[in-house]
Amino acid sequence: MIDDDPVRSGLVAAADRLFYARGVQAVGMDAVRSEAGVSLKRMYNLFPSKDDLVVAVLAHRSRIWDDGIAAAAEGLTEPQDRILAIFDFLADWFTQSDFRGCAFINVYGELGPNSSKAAAAVERQKRAFADYVAALVREADLPADLAPQIVLLAEGAQTTAAILDDPAAAGQGRRAAETLLGAAAAA
Repeated sequence: MIDDDPVRSGLVAAADRLFYARGVQAVGMDAVRSEAGVSLKRMYNLFPSKDDLVVAVLAHRSRIWDDGIAAAAEGLTEPQDRILAIFDFLADWFTQSDFRGCAFINVYGELGPNSSKAAAAVERQKRAFADYVAALVREADLPADLAPQIVLLAEGAQTTAAILDDPAAAGQGRRAAETLLGAAAAA
């Protein structure tokens, strides 16, 4: 869903920048309002609670993730190549100056189950990614248990790159995925 309300999309973009850089709990609604240049009344009309804004930011992040994965896989016809393209996307992302790890993991780590709306949004994104990888594994006619292994490599690469400030984690994940794909194809 593309947001065609410029005030709403401006609030989501401002919240995304602030939450991603400083954390959800460290950023108040007034800071978001100020960053977006929107009145408090208008902001609360659009987002009655901070949880609602967090969920909108996570939906925005899901679109960024999906678009990035799609762009990395564009033109690739082989499912195995599209699986490996995930790590190419990660490699590009990890070198961006504002990279702070996975926004979904960060939000879940901050809010956990205390925000059922945010936790559900995180779970939706993680399941969607797992389903995407599972579909590619099926298309490649490889064993189904390979999909969660690839997902774990991608998730682990994100966490490692963020915590250790090491963009090489994407390449390491890609090489591990190549090994898994090769072993599964040979079996």
